[in-house]
Amino acid sequence: MNAHAKFALIVVVLGAIGIAAARYLWPMWQEHEQRETSDAKDTKGRITIGVDNWIGYFPLCSGEMKKRMRAGGYVLVCEDDKADYPARMQKLKDGTLQFAVATVDAYLLNGAPKGFPGTIVAVIDESKGGDAIVAWKDRVANLDALKRMQAVKVAFTPNSPSEHLLRTMAVHFDVPALRGKGSWRIEADGSSDALKKLLARQAEVGVVWEPDVTRALENPGIVKLLGTEDTRRLIVDILIVGRAFSAQHPDAVNALLTTYFQVAKAYRENPQRLEKEVAAETKLPAESVKRLLQGVAWASLSDNAQAWLGATSGADALVDTIQSTSRTLVDAGEFKSHPLPDQDPYRIISRQFISKLYVGAVTGGAAAGTSSLERKFPALSDAGWQALKEVGTLKALPVSFQSGTAELSHEGKLELDRAMETLSHYPNFRVVIKGHTGLRGDPQENQLLSEERAESVARYLGITYNLDPNRLRVVGFGAAQPLPKLAGESERAHAYRLPRVELSLVAEQL
Repeated sequence: MNAHAKFALIVVVLGAIGIAAARYLWPMWQEHEQRETSDAKDTKGRITIGVDNWIGYFPLCSGEMKKRMRAGGYVLVCEDDKADYPARMQKLKDGTLQFAVATVDAYLLNGAPKGFPGTIVAVIDESKGGDAIVAWKDRVANLDALKRMQAVKVAFTPNSPSEHLLRTMAVHFDVPALRGKGSWRIEADGSSDALKKLLARQAEVGVVWEPDVTRALENPGIVKLLGTEDTRRLIVDILIVGRAFSAQHPDAVNALLTTYFQVAKAYRENPQRLEKEVAAETKLPAESVKRLLQGVAWASLSDNAQAWLGATSGADALVDTIQSTSRTLVDAGEFKSHPLPDQDPYRIISRQFISKLYVGAVTGGAAAGTSSLERKFPALSDAGWQALKEVGTLKALPVSFQSGTAELSHEGKLELDRAMETLSHYPNFRVVIKGHTGLRGDPQENQLLSEERAESVARYLGITYNLDPNRLRVVGFGAAQPLPKLAGESERAHAYRLPRVELSLVAEQL
């Protein structure tokens, strides 16, 4: 080949490469230009969550949640896969989804084949009536009738909370007709499809979740056999984050959790707004929406930190739920043995995000231990105080007063000084000061005296220790809440303990 031919070939090859590069780079340049010349330039990323139509997920995927996430720089997308849990777990594993929701049982069942691709970072809710087994009452009137049936058709969503509810019933109530993979199974594509099959009489029994439970029971021919309002920690919804995403983008995980609990709190404080938005979404009448929402027990940030994940306490409700669910799955034949490596539930839990978020929330962002007895608190309305959650009552104080008065004695002040030494270890809680009297005397006068004594304690704490008045609430109970008499205790000793002041620590439901 002569030099001219070689040169021409090189030109052709370079031209082809240039055209290919242009075709590849041009869309990228267009996207870059669009982003840089619009508000999209401030977007930090896109977060996709795998969900289904369970009403408990409404706050997570609400318009308010998406708006707040967008204001924080993230585009939030909720991908409804109609409860296709195997596909959801696969997408979480390959990174197509950054987050996924599931029930504990669904994650154990569908996460195990994928090596448990994510960690649980929060409990969203517990079903308390939001899931139910319903049936045509002319065929199956109650659970015992179901136990006696030789042939029954049950419409449900496989590998979902519906199947777990069936599975649990089969184990706990010994219902032979619901064991195994027999012809009784009418598998549905989500709760709405299960309801559709039930209404079409393709099945005598259906297992559905809200809003379909409400829709089912609006039919006078259908009865509820069992609902989760009569269960405890049976169906618990969790939020799972992909392991790689969690490690690489902790700020995004924090942003989503922070925003979610803010939105959940806003709905909790304005239930009428929640009802209105759910009604618009589900097209259900107002009364049906109220019943529907009663079936969901949403877990607040405080609930997550103090009870479910045990981030700030010794409680490990989520661990207990995982263990009990695992035993049920083994008893039902879904697993030969405990599905988690080393039978260790902590392999699929990450409490670091909740712990950090909760500590930041209760301290106002200050480092732990930097607050003092003089920390300032925002004022609360009566409704705000009523909404606080009791953390615990400090050791009952035998605070003494001048006889028949609200004037603190020297010994009473010393007791309060000791109480303040204890309170200094808990700078983030508000205090309800509860006054009590003995049983003798006029009830109205006792009531007034208990209030005056509680007020006297509040004044002493404010003057001596500069406790913020917004931190304190005074309540008098008179003789209405006497302490129980101890075994072998004399009447005199018991009467001595009754006049008292209790300091109850309370915290905001975050």
